[in-house]
Amino acid sequence: MTTGTLRLATRGSDLAHRQAAGVRDEISTRRRDVELVEVETRGDRLDEDLITELGRTGAFVRALDERVIAGEVDAAVHSLKDMPTDMPDDLVVAAVGERAPAGDALVTRDGGDLADLPRGSVVGTSSLRRKAQVLAERPDLEVRPLRGNVDTRIRKLIAPELQAEHERRVEADADHKGDPEAREDDREYERTVEEWFDDLTEFQRGALEHELDHEYDAIVLAEAGLRRSDLFYRDEYEVERLDRADHVPAPGQGAVAVTASDPDVIETIRSAMDHEPTRVATGVERTVLAELGGGCIAPIGVNALVQGEHVSARVRVLSADGDTEVKANRDLPLRSYREAAADFADSLREQGAADLIEAAKRAADTDTAKRAEEGDE
Repeated sequence: MTTGTLRLATRGSDLAHRQAAGVRDEISTRRRDVELVEVETRGDRLDEDLITELGRTGAFVRALDERVIAGEVDAAVHSLKDMPTDMPDDLVVAAVGERAPAGDALVTRDGGDLADLPRGSVVGTSSLRRKAQVLAERPDLEVRPLRGNVDTRIRKLIAPELQAEHERRVEADADHKGDPEAREDDREYERTVEEWFDDLTEFQRGALEHELDHEYDAIVLAEAGLRRSDLFYRDEYEVERLDRADHVPAPGQGAVAVTASDPDVIETIRSAMDHEPTRVATGVERTVLAELGGGCIAPIGVNALVQGEHVSARVRVLSADGDTEVKANRDLPLRSYREAAADFADSLREQGAADLIEAAKRAADTDTAKRAEEGDE
């Protein structure tokens, strides 16, 4: 395919649109336009209680790929970490773009690392892996589920403090206006509620509108998502990068992949944007994940980096509570990285990773059965 409009499927979130726009810019030419087609996925319609099952079923991915297979679009853009390792026979990963930072980040209102959080602090995350890794380092913390787009998650972090201050100011203004003898210089606050609100950023104003059922002292999410959403550097909160040696990222984290089925489309996209070092590194990560068989129902971190003639790989498999783990590092030969990654996964299974993953599967099945029973009552 050398000319004409290429239809590119994307999810509807702001981050997904930004990622798809980046792909569009890379593959567009003067002779070929690229049109973004928004597709709603099953994952976008389900609540946070089903997040584990979403990982198992690929609910954020399949709706887009089905459009590609049906010929309704030419290709689809995905966060590679969301993609199941098993793919339909008539679909391929046409390209993997150059990776953004692959690690996780801790976001707090006042700054500091995970070690600086007081005992009993509440940490929000949507990931079983992040939860287990946080608890492995700080078992005294409480980890609660957190769902939503990147900006929504951060607003949930800063909302309670803003909402409490707004309430205090409203009450102070009401008390002042209710006192007929009150003078302007006797006000508790120098500015009125309206003046205070006018000085807020649009991001802070959005946080005031959130209905909260939990308060968080910190949240953990992907650094790449923060950067792609232009949310890494802001005045409303502080971001601390977590050490990838302990907080091993999810396989494919930070990378954007494009799936396609038509040979001409595949070649067009691959020649325009495929980044070989990222493809190799994420190929190692996804091979280890596929061989271990954990999917997204077990806390598994896999991170790889091409270094000369080798691929340096790090794996960490944990129990859900972070109390038990199997971890290892290995340098794999670049020439046979997929076979070497499979052998690495075999050794991890023998060290006990298989038992941890099986326990996670049993727990997930139990939770699914419990939800089904509750739904019948």
